[in-house]
Amino acid sequence: MTKEEKIAAFDPSGACANNSLFGLPFNAEESNVILIPVPWEASVSFRRGTSCAPESIRQASQQVDLCDAFLPDGWKNGYFLLAEDGALAEKSAEAQKLIENRRSSEAKQKLDSTAAADLLCTDMIEQVRHKAKSWLDRGKIVAVLGGDHSTPLGLLQALSELHATIGVLQIDAHMDLRENFEGLRYSHAGIMRNALAIQQIQKIVQVGVRDFCQDEWTFAQSHAERVQCFFDRQMQREKLEGRKWSSICEEVIGFLPQKVYVSLDIDGLDASLCPSTGTPVPGGMKWEETLVLLEEIVRSGRQIIGFDLCEVGASNGDSWDAVVGAQLLYRLCNLSMASRP
Repeated sequence: MTKEEKIAAFDPSGACANNSLFGLPFNAEESNVILIPVPWEASVSFRRGTSCAPESIRQASQQVDLCDAFLPDGWKNGYFLLAEDGALAEKSAEAQKLIENRRSSEAKQKLDSTAAADLLCTDMIEQVRHKAKSWLDRGKIVAVLGGDHSTPLGLLQALSELHATIGVLQIDAHMDLRENFEGLRYSHAGIMRNALAIQQIQKIVQVGVRDFCQDEWTFAQSHAERVQCFFDRQMQREKLEGRKWSSICEEVIGFLPQKVYVSLDIDGLDASLCPSTGTPVPGGMKWEETLVLLEEIVRSGRQIIGFDLCEVGASNGDSWDAVVGAQLLYRLCNLSMASRP
């Protein structure tokens, strides 16, 4: 069947008829958005479970209704989740053991374990970069479904080969600006520090931040030309004093260039929406606040060139975290397509 024939035969209001993402009938070549699952949580420092998230979200996506008021026929574009790389999950487990060994080892062994873990992380990043580039070269929108927040660096590297200027909207409870964490360079706690090594990334705009260390605060202050942080506490205070959320969104988006990459760590949302995430923090953005901010990016005329959804703590498809992740993923796919020229 052609894609047009599949669209004609598919009932978007019916029960899910297959095990694909959102139950859609399309293959990868017929889909406009390609999602790379990265079952990786090598550097998780508190609670585990994010490596299970891609599969859990796929399962939960089976009950997502496909009519989104922002883009009612968005499903026709085709959103396809690639198969997981089993070897990647094995390497993640290997890196976890190395990091755990580091915590209980002598100095020399600590260095050896850290170096070995970093090599495994580097390999993961390169695999994601290579896979992302192959689909970007075919004109697809590419996104990463993590895993921990270290996973999208390869996608950002691949996008930098296509775009001269990129702005990153980071929704996150944390700054993720550590030079290293527990000696690990490619930690989930340093994804944005590593992203700033990409010259094409002009600006990182952080929204919802409410947990950070002194080094991150100092780094952000000294790199204010490239890092703009909207702290959750300040945003909530302004709302309590009567400022409209639309006004805050307008200010946030004003710092972003034309081409926008969305990096969404689910712990940036209110903890009631992600109770099993790896490093939960009190506070955070509400569901509608998040959707309105993302929709306003599209309404501003900016283009979402890629995105990631990370740190969903899930072990099975019927968990609340996976349900929230699946709903959020569908809207990110729709918004990316709605912003495409």
